[in-house]
Amino acid sequence: MSRMNCCLFLPFMVGISLLWPCLTATENSKTEEAKHPEGSHLRLKSGWIWNQYFVEEEMNITRKIIGRLSSNMHNGSKSLKYKISGDGAGSIFFIDGTTGVLSVAQKLDREKQAFYNLKAHLIDITTGKAVEYESEFVVKVTDINDNAPKFLHEPYAAVVPEMSPEGTFIIQVTASDADDPLCNNNARLVYELLHGQPYFSIEPTTGVIRTSSKMDRELQDSYWVIVQAKDRIGLPGALSGTTRVLITLSDINDNIPTFKKGLYRMNVSESAPIGTSVGTIMAQDRDIGKNAEMDYSIENDDSQTFDIITNNETQEGIVILKKKVDYEQQTYYNIRAKVKNRHVDEQLKKYHTVASTTFIRVLVEDEDEPPVFLLPYYMFEIFEGSPQGSLVGVVSAIDPDYNRCPIRYSITKSNTFQIDDNGTIITTHPLDRETSAWCNLSITARELYNEEQTSEVPVYVQVLDINDHAPEFPELYKTYVCENASSGQEIQTISAVDKDDSIESPNFYFNLSVEDTENSKFTIRDNQDNTAVILTNRTGFSLQEEPVFYISILIADNGIPSLTSTNTLTIQVCDCGDSGSIQTCHNKDMLFMESRTEIMTAILICTVIIILGFIFMILHLQQRRKQTLFPEKGKDCRENIFRYDDGGTREEDTEAFAVGELRCSTFMREPRTRKTTSAEIRSLCRMSWQVGPDDAVIKEFILEKLEEANTDTYAHPLDSLQTYAFEGTGSLAGSLSSLELSASGENENFDCFHDLELPFQI
Repeated sequence: MSRMNCCLFLPFMVGISLLWPCLTATENSKTEEAKHPEGSHLRLKSGWIWNQYFVEEEMNITRKIIGRLSSNMHNGSKSLKYKISGDGAGSIFFIDGTTGVLSVAQKLDREKQAFYNLKAHLIDITTGKAVEYESEFVVKVTDINDNAPKFLHEPYAAVVPEMSPEGTFIIQVTASDADDPLCNNNARLVYELLHGQPYFSIEPTTGVIRTSSKMDRELQDSYWVIVQAKDRIGLPGALSGTTRVLITLSDINDNIPTFKKGLYRMNVSESAPIGTSVGTIMAQDRDIGKNAEMDYSIENDDSQTFDIITNNETQEGIVILKKKVDYEQQTYYNIRAKVKNRHVDEQLKKYHTVASTTFIRVLVEDEDEPPVFLLPYYMFEIFEGSPQGSLVGVVSAIDPDYNRCPIRYSITKSNTFQIDDNGTIITTHPLDRETSAWCNLSITARELYNEEQTSEVPVYVQVLDINDHAPEFPELYKTYVCENASSGQEIQTISAVDKDDSIESPNFYFNLSVEDTENSKFTIRDNQDNTAVILTNRTGFSLQEEPVFYISILIADNGIPSLTSTNTLTIQVCDCGDSGSIQTCHNKDMLFMESRTEIMTAILICTVIIILGFIFMILHLQQRRKQTLFPEKGKDCRENIFRYDDGGTREEDTEAFAVGELRCSTFMREPRTRKTTSAEIRSLCRMSWQVGPDDAVIKEFILEKLEEANTDTYAHPLDSLQTYAFEGTGSLAGSLSSLELSASGENENFDCFHDLELPFQI
């Protein structure tokens, strides 16, 4: 087994080097051989011994020897060289290939890397091969106190209730040190307060801050505490770090609200409604937030006229009117108010044994008040039919003010009653209970010297009943009796109604008139329940001889005095057939009514159809009329001027010209040759002007009319311009009138007219 010698050097920053005892390969091998018998798997690798090398961090060196590697396989041959590989080999750590001296060339920082794992090699440079197996070793960087403590969770803030007892936990601050805690206490920290005594204290080893005295938030609500942490347990040469802690005192309800004023003066008008704000009072509380919320209350107010509520936003006490005040009864009020906190913890009630109080003086202001009725409403009674001017009742109102202004009364919108200046209500005409049993009035009282001051009161007038209506049938009875009816048969049940009221029962009594009692074929039976039954008084009736009977029934009421009416009941004789039941007659009547209803319905439908047909016909005629009035829609309408110079009915006697041609200059139409021997005369007869002679006035007139026709958008495009003004004297055509024949003589030649197909008819 090969052997290797290894030495370790520990240089310090101050430049002093100390040679540690070296472990020889022999000693190491003996120790290993003692532990592991020969042939064991664990053995020294070809003479290398594993070593640790220690180097101090932050060494101020360019290159420093930290140890030497040695192998017993090195025989001093120059062809054998030492080499290293691993962490930092060739950059941080270097080895002398001949001597095996290991050195470091850079400063090391333990906090960045505390260990470097390297491998040692013995190489034959001639062959480039390892002479023996590589050997691993470790370079460990030893710590120096080069890092100051740092606090972890800055900034620090804490809250503690005011008046907390001594020793109350507030917060724990923690610092850390990057140095090795196992080396010279470099990372062992202690805490102390640089600022914050005598109110706070800190535990040196834990950093826990506690109260050391009671503090009042109302005096100071926050504190800044400066904490220092030192490493090396505070020994000389230790490094330190500081931090600031903001400690805020939270409020507790340890102060009562107090009034700054002992007396508040307020005014209220006697006309102010209930709930009116009279004024405000204010108490101050040195506490804040929820602890400053307060409630106000009234003390020693036997009248219960005022109340106080709290404005939760401003914490003001609002004095409000709880009852109406009257200047004439009381001109001022003296009340006392107190205030207390709304939320008080049980353990803090010792601070709230006494409540703060203040006095409030409220002066009542006099106002011109409206009249006041003695009663909130009035109710009167009057019999119906009472004559005009009958007394209904009296209302009364007074002016509550000191001057007692006179009062005038009026009734709002009533033609039935009137009231005088004394409040006496009378009727203007008799009343009818059956028309209106109650009359609701509104009486207005108005001050004489200030008519704006008014008040109203309701008045209810009940119209009492008198017996002024006689009873009558409630409906028109349809009564039938069968021809074969027997004597004593019930044929109808009747009743009565009365517009008057009746207290006693029965209300009505039924009887036949004297004439019907003596000669009637029917009798009546009063049921004493406001109904009566009609019965036959004989056997058999004849539809042919007496088809209808009329009996008079007397109905009397129970009023005082009693009123009686005569009502006629019509009884029709009916052929009841074999059944002998009156219901048969009622069924026939119902069938007749149904058929009559159907007939009326059919007539109504026919009437509606006729009316609708008539409406459609009118609409159709109007549509056709519109089409006739405007034939130009869909037709080609043209404007023509028809000119006639000859008599006759042939086509060539009529010539049509477009209206547009009239805008051209005047020209003479060329004469047309007819199939006659006297062409010259015929040409003369046919010669005419299209527009007329050179008469500027007439020409201008025609053109104006033509322009009007062209620009008139409402005229139909069927214009015809026919000119007859250019015949006779001055015209080349001459006159066509026969009135001048006697004057012209018998020598006139009219042969030109013989060629016309139809001669003139005179």
